[in-house]
Amino acid sequence: MQHSKGKRAMLIVNPRARRGGGSIDAARQVLVDAGIDIEEMTTSKDENASELISRHADHFDMAIVGGGDGTLNNAASGLAYCGLALGVLPLGTANDFARTMGIPTDPVKAAEVIAAGHETTVDLGEVNGHLFFNVASIGFSAELAGELTEHAKKRWGTLGYGIVAARLLMRSRLFTAYVDHDDTTEEIHTMQVSVGNGRHYGGGMTVEETATADDGWLDLYSLEVDHWWRLLRLLPSLRKGTQGQWDDVRAFKTTEVTIRTKRPRPVNTDGELVTWTPAHFRIRPKSVRVFAPKG
Repeated sequence: MQHSKGKRAMLIVNPRARRGGGSIDAARQVLVDAGIDIEEMTTSKDENASELISRHADHFDMAIVGGGDGTLNNAASGLAYCGLALGVLPLGTANDFARTMGIPTDPVKAAEVIAAGHETTVDLGEVNGHLFFNVASIGFSAELAGELTEHAKKRWGTLGYGIVAARLLMRSRLFTAYVDHDDTTEEIHTMQVSVGNGRHYGGGMTVEETATADDGWLDLYSLEVDHWWRLLRLLPSLRKGTQGQWDDVRAFKTTEVTIRTKRPRPVNTDGELVTWTPAHFRIRPKSVRVFAPKG
């Protein structure tokens, strides 16, 4: 733990995260015992996490963010532009980035990872200027993000994803999109297009089984199934990240891709609706330093 001793950390906790309203005293004590000087800071309607990090970055060595994937998404641009190391206290519903990085979902165990001081550098995805850690989606997942309320997340946890998804699945229809990448344009008819930077998303889904957050690639897949019941057959593969082996799933790696649709469609990044199609994606290699377990 000597690596983090004497360092200063801003601590930003999202009280609206699923476990954000609970006590993190035990996790905080782990950090204090490791010699980390902590100052708790609060976002407001006038200043989000990225703006808060940017304004105070010169006075700190790290930013510790307590919340879920949406909270991390909110902090991404500040972390990328200021260069502060990120400590993650998983307090959200899915905590997909933490799972991608092997960070324990128990806040006390996660605090021990920060205290140990081992850093790694991860990529970020970018869509229309918005940065993301995990995955961006157009179609079914974006509709799911729009329908899944904070109340449902807090009450049902990851089960809430399944409850809302089942209702949406019954009325989902294919849409037409045009995918520009690597000097080609493909017309597709799809239920969902996902572009991943990390490995996990959506409370248990996997973008691609071999994907990592530091491999320098975006992993795209498109669900081109013609009936909702075929998607049910795909679910085990979607959880494992092997959906690209199916005939009705288009999958490839790239560093830049643009997705156009006949009418504007919302784009979901890490559970947050942030922009609309046309959506230009690119990889931002080695953008953020993160405290993570060795190996």
